[in-house]
Amino acid sequence: MRKRKIRRGRIIWLLLLIAVVAMLSSKSFWRVFYPLPYKELVFSQAAKNNIDPYLVAAIIKTESNFVPSAESPMGARGIMQIMPETGAWAAQQMNLREFKPDDLYNPELNIRIGSWYISNLNTEFKGNKILVVAAYNGGRGNVREWLDKGLWTGEHASVDQIPFSETRAYVKKVLRNYSWYRYLYKEAPG
Repeated sequence: MRKRKIRRGRIIWLLLLIAVVAMLSSKSFWRVFYPLPYKELVFSQAAKNNIDPYLVAAIIKTESNFVPSAESPMGARGIMQIMPETGAWAAQQMNLREFKPDDLYNPELNIRIGSWYISNLNTEFKGNKILVVAAYNGGRGNVREWLDKGLWTGEHASVDQIPFSETRAYVKKVLRNYSWYRYLYKEAPG
């Protein structure tokens, strides 16, 4: 009788373990933690600006966790946490008339401006994702200075050398989120 209880207990634990492993290996489970609202908008703006949609999603996840009303203590606004000055400059470059800082709370406009800005950084930094992400957070001028002064190589292997601790942590987080979004949402070829 006692051996039967032990065997039944082991079987229950084994089944429970199999269920947990199955759940953790399911993309559907992990998509709860890495959602992709505004997917069509992210993908269309990424395509329009010739940038990686999974990078846009990773930046949004890191910046606001997809909350359109987010505002940072520094005043960055909306889903991609764009500073009003940057938004105004980008809107002018994009020929968007009548831009107002509160427009940055509109996810459609915010993703449109943020994607354009990532594309602009991508052109400046010749497609180097690490530099683009660092510049998105730490400012393009700071990244240029770090490179020019040899404070950072701009390579993935040297992310720990980024002079600003906030930007260093930000780059690591965006890269981690980027890996998850590519894994969870990238369609298999064919």
